[in-house]
Amino acid sequence: MTVREFLAWAQAQPRPRFELVRGQVVATAPERLEHARAKFRAANALAAGVRRAGVNCEAFVDGPGVAIDDGTCYEPDALVSCGEPGADDAMVAPNPVIVVEVLSPSTQAVDTTVKLADYFRLPGLSHYVIVDLGNRHVVHYRKQADGAATVAILKDGEIEFAPQGILVAVEDFFA
Repeated sequence: MTVREFLAWAQAQPRPRFELVRGQVVATAPERLEHARAKFRAANALAAGVRRAGVNCEAFVDGPGVAIDDGTCYEPDALVSCGEPGADDAMVAPNPVIVVEVLSPSTQAVDTTVKLADYFRLPGLSHYVIVDLGNRHVVHYRKQADGAATVAILKDGEIEFAPQGILVAVEDFFA
């Protein structure tokens, strides 16, 4: 299945959420309230950071999708897209620059390996944040100009999402 076919199909489905991975539809597990709250906090923290920075970006929670290629489209827990806003009926973020995934038992292995590699295949995406609720830290992967990624494991302080100038306190990801 292609991303275009998947989006048309997914739009007609009742919940649960789905992702497209290498042409195959994958249903995501129902979420615990803790997970839903963490996604909401992440999106709110990113939205506040966007407002403070005064940049032309939008923060989202639970969709839109992030198309990696013609056969893979993920629905991250939160994201920031910058530049021209997408059309109101769009189902894919037009220019994702920050993606956040909140770890859960069912997604941990994929979030920390496959999705990490796939997200950084996107030329404009420069930040991937994994929120680890169990250990109360975030793992911040930052793509450098040469394509290499640096990683920081943070329990406090701020994350600067450059070049956009968005600042988010690590504590804002947690209750």
